[in-house]
Amino acid sequence: MGPTEVNGLPAHVLLVHVVVILVPLAALLVVLAALWPAARRRLGLITPLVALVALISVPVTTHAGEWLEERVSSDELVRRHAELGDELLPWVIGLFVLALAGWLWAAYSSGGWPFGTRSGPPSTRVPAGAGAQPAGTGAGSAATGTRAGPAVVVVLAVLSVAVSVGSVVQIYRIGDSGAKAVWDGGFSESPRS
Repeated sequence: MGPTEVNGLPAHVLLVHVVVILVPLAALLVVLAALWPAARRRLGLITPLVALVALISVPVTTHAGEWLEERVSSDELVRRHAELGDELLPWVIGLFVLALAGWLWAAYSSGGWPFGTRSGPPSTRVPAGAGAQPAGTGAGSAATGTRAGPAVVVVLAVLSVAVSVGSVVQIYRIGDSGAKAVWDGGFSESPRS
């Protein structure tokens, strides 16, 4: 599924840096896009792409970690680290799904790609000459969202914050357990001469 060694070193210890950088970065971008419309417009496709690369990096890193686990002495700390590592994938799947959903919702509500252009949400279109307001104005326009728009935005924002916080906390827990597995009893409390 991916490399297990790089230049004679276990690939896991190198790949973990990709996960440690990309998952919190994806979480930050998902939250920014969910809570800040200007950031959402500027980030565009970047948020789901970063989340996708983070998602791909998790099973590759986990695979390399399982390879390494079979080659080190197994103790409770190593097992705990492996268990926590296995729990990260659902969080990152959630990040990717929310990043994609937020991007698609922004594209839909603005009338842009991939849904083509439109003069307003289907629920608010009024035949020409029947008191219609110009596109982008009024309470139900594409600029402010459909009647369901505010609810969708709030749900996406709440889920984005929850999943982002959960994924970053999980990254911390995994890193902490991995550091303990590697360094517990592996160094001297006093300097060696």
